Amino acid sequence: MSITTPVSREVLHRRTLTVVMASQVFSGAGLAAGITVGALLAEDMLDTTSLSGLPSALFTAGSAATALLVGRLSQRSGRRAGLTAGYAAGALGGAGVVLAATLDNILLLLLSLLVYGAGSATNLQARYAGADLVGPSRRGRAISSVLVGTTLGAVAGPNLVAPMGTLAEQWGVPALAGPFALATLAYGTAGVLIFAFLRPDPLLASRTLPPEDVTPGSVSADRGGRRFTGTVAAGAATMVLTQLVMVAVMTMTPVHMQAHGHDLHATGLVIAIHIGAMYLPSLVTGALTDRYGRVPMAVASGVTLLAAGLVSAAAPANAVPLLALALALLGLGWNLGLVSGTAMITDAAPPQTRAKTQGAVDLCVALAGAGGGIASGMVMAATSYAALSIAGGVLALAVIPFVVASAARSRGAVS
Repeated sequence: MSITTPVSREVLHRRTLTVVMASQVFSGAGLAAGITVGALLAEDMLDTTSLSGLPSALFTAGSAATALLVGRLSQRSGRRAGLTAGYAAGALGGAGVVLAATLDNILLLLLSLLVYGAGSATNLQARYAGADLVGPSRRGRAISSVLVGTTLGAVAGPNLVAPMGTLAEQWGVPALAGPFALATLAYGTAGVLIFAFLRPDPLLASRTLPPEDVTPGSVSADRGGRRFTGTVAAGAATMVLTQLVMVAVMTMTPVHMQAHGHDLHATGLVIAIHIGAMYLPSLVTGALTDRYGRVPMAVASGVTLLAAGLVSAAAPANAVPLLALALALLGLGWNLGLVSGTAMITDAAPPQTRAKTQGAVDLCVALAGAGGGIASGMVMAATSYAALSIAGGVLALAVIPFVVASAARSRGAVS
């Protein structure tokens, strides 16, 4: 199929969105199921709360390595190759967690959680595929379309925790390992869909099309897209800070709820609402990002995360509706940061170096998540869930001066 005309470019863009959104339904379920019980499984097997943030740290560390590898593989061979490989690794990691829990093997659990992180990284990398074939004026909406595809699976995943736990026990497997069996199937299905139907490859196709407009502060192509300046720096900072705060508070919420007598049904409901708020607002946040600009939406993300921290800290431990509201705000703040930050990165990176730049930025984002995950358990053990929530909200405000200053430097560089 020729991809040199505007009509065929639009057709290919729509086909890409359809395939990627379908795969995101499954990968969203795989991501959400493991997040819901990862900390609880570690607490049970390690017999300590202080290390209950370790699963989040491990699969976000695995996500960091995968983000870089998927970015480089996509740069060389296209999105289809990179996304397929990432989902396959995520499925392998989920199967390893199930086996580790069955054998009560701590070492295998830790290794498998690291590999399982590949699914999380790939789930996020898929958003870039949705934006490969559109210009800056529609880029936010394209990114959001992919995130919306994650919503159905992401909301369903936590609510399948209890049924999967019951099924796992019937198979002689610990209940908390059941959701990882679901993750294995979900990531595997997502990989099959990408491999079978993401043709022609959107990133490879974009290189044959006329150059798109590049915003001020873009990455210098002669440096291979490795300089984080101007727009790229602002986008990276937005996503790094919002990821760190979101992972830290989200990871400890199930532990906090279990400590106060809530069962897996209540925990699954709160996490489902949180993950729904991470993705469902994409129905409008992408359009808002295109209409009002990347920087205002990044500022809004910092303010929303502060509100999430304050509500979470003030909520009584037995008030599930208030905890759900706090986690919904946490998800919304993350969404605003992800959409605006992703649009900044994609605006700034030319197609010839785009995937490598995106992979490097997502590496930083995943490392921030790993740090937030492992620190969250230690902070909560030393202080309280309320203190952790407030600290996260205050830290999120650092997004504001950084993106405003970076935007000002970018404008100054071209004036």
